[in-house]
Amino acid sequence: MTTIPSPAEQYAASRSRTSHPRLQAFRSGLRFDLDPFQLASCASLEEGNSVLVAAPTGAGKTIVAEFAVFLAMQEPRAKVFYTAPMKALSNQKFQELVAEYGPESVGLLTGDTNVNAQARIVVMTTEVLRNMLYADSDLLTNLAFVIMDEVHYLADRFRGAVWEEVIIHLPQSVRMIALSATVSNAEEFGDWLQAVRGGTDVIVSEERPVPLEQHVLVKSKMIDLFDSSGLGQDHRVNPELVQLARSGQRSLGDRSSSRRRGSDRGSYLDRAQADAGRMDRSEIVRMLDGKHLLPAIFFIFSRVGCDQAVRQVLRAGVRLTDAREREEIRRIVDERCRTLLDEDLGVLGYFEWLDGLERGVAAHHAGLLPAFKEVVEELFQKKLVKAVFATETLALGINMPARTVVLDKLEKFNGEARVPITPGEYTQLTGRAGRRGIDVEGHSVIQWAQGLDPQAVASLASRRTYPLNSSFKPTYNMAVNLIDQFGRERTREVLESSFAQFQADRAVVDLARKVRQQEESLAGFATSMTCHLGDFADYSSLRRSLTALERGGDGVEHASRGERERRQRELQSLRKRLKAHSCHNCPEREQHARWAERWWKLTRETDVLSRQISSRTGAIARIFDRVTDVLLGYGYLENDEAGAVRLSESGRILRRIYADRDLLVAEALRQGIWSELDPAGLAAMACALVFEPRREEGLINERYLPRGTFMPALDRTHELWSRLDDLERDNKLPGSNPLALGLSLAMWKWARGGALTDVLAEAEMAAGDFVRWTKQTIDLLDQLSVVADDPVGRTARQAMDAVRRGIVAYSSVA
Repeated sequence: MTTIPSPAEQYAASRSRTSHPRLQAFRSGLRFDLDPFQLASCASLEEGNSVLVAAPTGAGKTIVAEFAVFLAMQEPRAKVFYTAPMKALSNQKFQELVAEYGPESVGLLTGDTNVNAQARIVVMTTEVLRNMLYADSDLLTNLAFVIMDEVHYLADRFRGAVWEEVIIHLPQSVRMIALSATVSNAEEFGDWLQAVRGGTDVIVSEERPVPLEQHVLVKSKMIDLFDSSGLGQDHRVNPELVQLARSGQRSLGDRSSSRRRGSDRGSYLDRAQADAGRMDRSEIVRMLDGKHLLPAIFFIFSRVGCDQAVRQVLRAGVRLTDAREREEIRRIVDERCRTLLDEDLGVLGYFEWLDGLERGVAAHHAGLLPAFKEVVEELFQKKLVKAVFATETLALGINMPARTVVLDKLEKFNGEARVPITPGEYTQLTGRAGRRGIDVEGHSVIQWAQGLDPQAVASLASRRTYPLNSSFKPTYNMAVNLIDQFGRERTREVLESSFAQFQADRAVVDLARKVRQQEESLAGFATSMTCHLGDFADYSSLRRSLTALERGGDGVEHASRGERERRQRELQSLRKRLKAHSCHNCPEREQHARWAERWWKLTRETDVLSRQISSRTGAIARIFDRVTDVLLGYGYLENDEAGAVRLSESGRILRRIYADRDLLVAEALRQGIWSELDPAGLAAMACALVFEPRREEGLINERYLPRGTFMPALDRTHELWSRLDDLERDNKLPGSNPLALGLSLAMWKWARGGALTDVLAEAEMAAGDFVRWTKQTIDLLDQLSVVADDPVGRTARQAMDAVRRGIVAYSSVA
């Protein structure tokens, strides 16, 4: 049946076409119509505004980014930068834009990759854009739009500050398209964007384009998480699950009582019995295949668990592909992996990996070689791989939607302990379920485990995700760049415009409101304890002092005789003063005293709030002042004739060092600590500076370190780190961890031409991890090659060439 629009709807549509002609031209080239939030976002862009778009995973936020690219390409010289938090996302977006606009119009900058940097559309990591802004790069000329994908990443405690630096320092003429998950404080973040950039509209959508059906897998039965009988309210937990949880707790209680009677194996037996009814992964894959619920992503919060799951499924003989699909898989793998050396295939697990792909099964985690991860992503998007076992890193924006998401557990190891996943993480993971334009609905499946609380799962599934909190803090490199641009005082004002300070100030407003309310209450308490005979606050203070002294007498018997006599004299004095006080004989004394106790308690609470206000007001600027003091102490900043702070010559070197250990690197260069290192030794040193070990990976015996000039240079570098660390802590800065040497010998051997098999065995590390740390080592070597004088600059260039080989040199976009 065709619905004829009303005259009002026809008029509104006509007016929209007239007022937004470029949006109408863009829509006419699409195979689908836009959702309301997409239309609103694009219309705002055409009207000349910036936008913050917060919507669920898979809702189609990137269409707004595509419209910004479309707008830029309508102008003769306008440029657009597309930033992403990870190189994998940058690579994927680069390939998509090349397919749309052609290779001549699209560039890629990711630190270790530089493709067509002068293009009209350039994809880059956020760090690259930050560095360009500080360097006032020529590439910024004619920049019209910056797209910040996954902008909620600014909450990341390690890298999040970069997003704020970019947002603060982008020229006001550049319009920004910020794409975010549905964070619970999107409006607050939008208010900050409006404050620092002006003209920003906030568009929030909480509607999933593909509805999500949520299930719990109990033994071999999929039970709906929420009541679908129609008898209960929305988001009412399925009574069948509630009953299952109760019966499970009762049976566990019975076993607990038997354990108290003498069994010391109860805990192990309980877990074994609870897990006995769980389907293994191969059975779940077969079940989902039978229900037409593939392709599926199984989220397992362990790399080892992902690899074990693939082996388990393969051992069970699962095959999800036909002959034609297997042939296509082999063709794609041969094309994508042709650059890998034959002698490396065995150590990379290539043949087992290919066997899984041909059967439609794969793992996806950070330990995989980047080439392998990219192939898995491509095959999954082409519906050739049907079951992927992945860690949660896959949920961070990579375009891999599935029909079904399976969660093995609802807790993960965070590096220190096993903790429940957050509502935001649950939303990110299950957001992969449901392919727009393909699926009518998506499905999430949680495997039942002993102790699972259906109510807790329901609250995870129905909450509006997580708040976006700033992780911004001034660094040495940031300080010298900003002081060089603005001077010290103006820099303090710039830092005060950060989202971190914006949130702190909002908190101060709330705290101040609470202080005012409590001060009103204090005034009321003071009135109620007023005594017509004298100052009851003074009398109450004496009573409190006497009570505290009397209660503090527990250890008196161990005190010296002189101490006991002193305490006794003080008690007698307080009792005498109390009895002599004018309020002591008041007939309403105890009633006044009750009000006085409330007054003292609220006064204490109000003082705490006031101290919190004091600590939060100007907090970012205070950290900046401490950073500046360290830089002045080391001579990277100096005072000019008028007393103003400016950069020294050393400061100009620090200005171009963007590593986490920026000051340590600059000072090592200034002192010539690395001048005697050969290329392999400098690569090993750079690796020690960037490597962040997982738990014990960084602890290593010195006899497992490179020989020759490396050890003296390492000793001097460590002494320098120790002095810097002491100075930072003296200035109330957090300091830094010692150099992590767990990968240095492997990097040294790799730079000397060592075989991949030997190097990975030395590193005790997966190929993907080794490639990632090697590329970060190359990033630092690249900076050294630019800022360091010879011989270090020349050695850094030689070291880059030495380590950029084999699997490290592989790039799908080069």
